[in-house]
Amino acid sequence: MIIKKFLAKTETEAIEMAKRELGSNAIVMNIKKVHPRGFARFFIKTKVEVTAALDENIVYDTENKSSGTDEKRDGVALELSAPKFVPDIVAVEDEDKNVATIEEKLDSLRKMLEKQMLDKLQEEKTNTVEEVMDSEPDPKEIQAEKESKEVSKAKACKELIFKQMIQNEVEMSIAEMLIDEVDRSLPEDAALDQILAAIYQKIILMAGQPYVLDKEVEMEEGETKYVFFLGSTGVGKTTTIAKIASRMKLDQKKNIALVTADTFRIAAVEQLKTYANILGVPIKVVYSPEDLGEMQEELDQYDICFIDTAGCSHKNREQMENIKKLMEQIPISRREVYLVLNAGAKYSDLKNIADVYSDFTDYSLIFTKLDETTSAGVMLNMRTYTNRPLSYVTWGQNVPDDIGKVDAQKIAKKLLGGKS
Repeated sequence: MIIKKFLAKTETEAIEMAKRELGSNAIVMNIKKVHPRGFARFFIKTKVEVTAALDENIVYDTENKSSGTDEKRDGVALELSAPKFVPDIVAVEDEDKNVATIEEKLDSLRKMLEKQMLDKLQEEKTNTVEEVMDSEPDPKEIQAEKESKEVSKAKACKELIFKQMIQNEVEMSIAEMLIDEVDRSLPEDAALDQILAAIYQKIILMAGQPYVLDKEVEMEEGETKYVFFLGSTGVGKTTTIAKIASRMKLDQKKNIALVTADTFRIAAVEQLKTYANILGVPIKVVYSPEDLGEMQEELDQYDICFIDTAGCSHKNREQMENIKKLMEQIPISRREVYLVLNAGAKYSDLKNIADVYSDFTDYSLIFTKLDETTSAGVMLNMRTYTNRPLSYVTWGQNVPDDIGKVDAQKIAKKLLGGKS
């Protein structure tokens, strides 16, 4: 990542300087006024400093640009191009946008299932056509045959839906539970649309509403919220903190501070310091759990304090005990805790990790590295297993853009085989 500061008389001039040097893919991370100090303040006018960053590791699509993709910072537009990877499990940010009906959302799924069942039904029809031609039609038999076909069609539909969920790595017990609930709530000869809509709605209810900072966390006047990020080494905690902190600082205009307790990993402190410098926010380093308690009075002047804990194995009891002690420095009422998990990790490993952290804290779930997996089943599995709320998902290193909140409707559609 290239990070540079540009000083000019106005915001527009500073941003133009950034675009000329770093290109149109640069991201404006911070804008602030620089006041001359001492005697010089009487002769030199205030200038504007723009901090811009460019991630060299992201491949940008520069072929299809439109004015609708411009990013705005404090009213000044800077043209940005999006990475080629487009996430399909994030929330729609525009809450006023019309939401399609369930029938519209499930249309592609219905067509897919109908196509898969067509050959099977055609074969059954071929096998019975000679019998029908050689015998006298009986109205009762015709009606019974019709009802039997409807039941067979409904059964085939459920089998295909079950298979689709398993292919998306939904735990078998969860898939069976969903089918059983549909069996109890719908008649045997239920139409395909009814079955599909019922399972779709049940998955949405199971996934629940995402728990995210900008919507759910309420802070009393003058009270600092301490947000802890837990997880294994390399899962992406530090980058995730930078993304969320950037949005809270730039979009929500919150007064924030960063704290890192990750003093074991090489360059971890420097990485968070870089993000802190970009955002123009303070950063503190704690070397023992007690350090956090001692600096709490100083940190209480901020709205939100983001705390990056040391990445460690959930099997290391000593390190887990240190994390527990670190969290205990802050009262429960002022804590928010997020467990960061790799969306591409094995379900059995994720369960073990969640079990260890569940022993000493509540938490919400963040899934990272969404661009490294094609399956969404693990998110539903972990939501059901832990009974903890889902929150954010991330899909790359681009700060602050590669993050969004979980969209239960899109998860449901993806698990059922549709394009979300």
